[in-house]
Amino acid sequence: MSEETAPRGEKLQKVLARAGLGSRREMERAIEAGRVTVNGQVAELGERVTTEDHIEFDGRRLPAAEENRCRVILYNKPVGEICSRHDPEGRPTVYDRLPRLRSGRWISVGRLDFNTSGLLLFTNSGELANKLMHPSSVIDREYLVRIQGSVDDEMKQRLLDGVLLEDGVARFTDIVESGGEGNNRWFYCVVMEGRNREVRRLWESQGVRVSRLKRVRYGSVFIPSNVRVGQWIEMEPKEIDDLCVTAGMPKLGQRPLTQAERQNLQRQRRKLRKPPARRKPSKG
Repeated sequence: MSEETAPRGEKLQKVLARAGLGSRREMERAIEAGRVTVNGQVAELGERVTTEDHIEFDGRRLPAAEENRCRVILYNKPVGEICSRHDPEGRPTVYDRLPRLRSGRWISVGRLDFNTSGLLLFTNSGELANKLMHPSSVIDREYLVRIQGSVDDEMKQRLLDGVLLEDGVARFTDIVESGGEGNNRWFYCVVMEGRNREVRRLWESQGVRVSRLKRVRYGSVFIPSNVRVGQWIEMEPKEIDDLCVTAGMPKLGQRPLTQAERQNLQRQRRKLRKPPARRKPSKG
């Protein structure tokens, strides 16, 4: 295709999804409902836009291109936080510790239940979040689990072959023992889906109890050793491009970070390297 006939700009719904306003399909519905304008005119589905266009969503202007870049945060979730934005019971949520965005919102890539800790990804890109969660992306999730009860080779084989749960057949693709004694043993296990409480339900279907559960890997992303429980780290543009490849998307090829953005990133990473404050011994 020649430059003269090449489409101008990007599809509007893709730009809106990348801004963190929702999934691409949700943005398509918003455009059809007349909630989006381009240069003062009600937008049409399939319309293409460039960085020079003035885009408004529900009357609010979309941020400028230099603000509107794809961002991803890796968070080491502690036990005792929920994956909702607000909790009627007043419990802490995973969003409480995240940095504020000048525009858009953080979208959780999957969820971890209240009693599960470990790796949780957040992005301001609805498109990337949906791709990472969609079953067609076939992304494996690895967990470290402590089991109370007797685990033998026959049980592990059943879990690898597949177990019928209330929402269909589920299975581990790998189970590796990682120490422990007697009826308290640790295992690494891998699932390919993100069903609700899937790891716990698989083990509990065999009559054993899950006493600890931590997600340690999502696709090719591991928790860095310097990111302690309750801390987060922001990914570099190259790391985000690698994550896009994992999700089956083309690399974003984002602009380089500005000096201010680079300094903020370095400042945040220096904080992670500081040793935790020691508690002073109580007197008496």
